[in-house]
Amino acid sequence: MGMKEVYQEKIEAQLKEWSAKINELKAKADQASADAKSKIYQEIEDLKPKMEAAQKKLNDIKAAGAEKWENLKTASEKTMEELKSRWKIVKNKYL
Repeated sequence: MGMKEVYQEKIEAQLKEWSAKINELKAKADQASADAKSKIYQEIEDLKPKMEAAQKKLNDIKAAGAEKWENLKTASEKTMEELKSRWKIVKNKYL
């Protein structure tokens, strides 16, 4: 397995983990008061564009050739760091 495939698997695993955590957060929101529920769902909505951007970067890497994917990796890592940072804030607030 090449470096590209290893990197793809790493990103896919991280996105699956965050998706599961978001589902966990949704379940918690459903049990919360109306005000807290609204706040939690807003946080989830704020995470969606970052998740979508990370998924797009992953798709771009999958489609890229052996040489081009290295250039995409840097942008992907930046997107993943932004998502990770935002997720930590949300996690600390609600989980």
